[in-house]
Amino acid sequence: MNIVSREQWLERRLLLLKEEKRVTRELDDLAKQRQQMPWVAVESAYVFESELGPVSLEELFAGRSQLLIYHFMFGSGWSEPCDGCSAWASALNGTLDQIHRHDANLVVVSSASMSQIERVKLERGWNFPWLSAAQSAFNQDFCMRTDKERQSQQVGAETVFYERGETGGINAFARNDSGIFHTYACFNRGIQQMNGAFGYVDLLPFGGN
Repeated sequence: MNIVSREQWLERRLLLLKEEKRVTRELDDLAKQRQQMPWVAVESAYVFESELGPVSLEELFAGRSQLLIYHFMFGSGWSEPCDGCSAWASALNGTLDQIHRHDANLVVVSSASMSQIERVKLERGWNFPWLSAAQSAFNQDFCMRTDKERQSQQVGAETVFYERGETGGINAFARNDSGIFHTYACFNRGIQQMNGAFGYVDLLPFGGN
């Protein structure tokens, strides 16, 4: 703890502001690089279980051109979902309208059965679209689920870590007249900025301690 005068504080704050602006510009550049990533065609016909029955990957777009899928850690044998993923889920209810304005949809997918998912949604008052990939190879194909013995695996240049065969992450897709394409993926710490609470925690004088 360092106690200073208001003038000294302002001088230090202006120095930090310069660094914050520099990082903001770098983050803007990173966003542009993500948007310029090449696309990979999705050739498998994935089918998920929803509250209304089976739905295809294309139907998850809900008529829009872009799709975000949040992979919620909730395994088929789990009694409760991941606490960390639950924190993300609690923030999703109020964000979907904003995402829809950008010609995009966001859904949540888990390895748990639809009956497990419906129970948790009811208990916690969640209303975002949450689907089961229990009968699909989707989570395995996109490195979000693996055998229980494996604790990590290399996915490109990134090491992905698993808890009881599950990991959290986000995949992005695009759709046009030529088909469906995978455009981006992030795992583990790479999804931290999507949870607004972490941004507030970073502003606290004691941080996340």
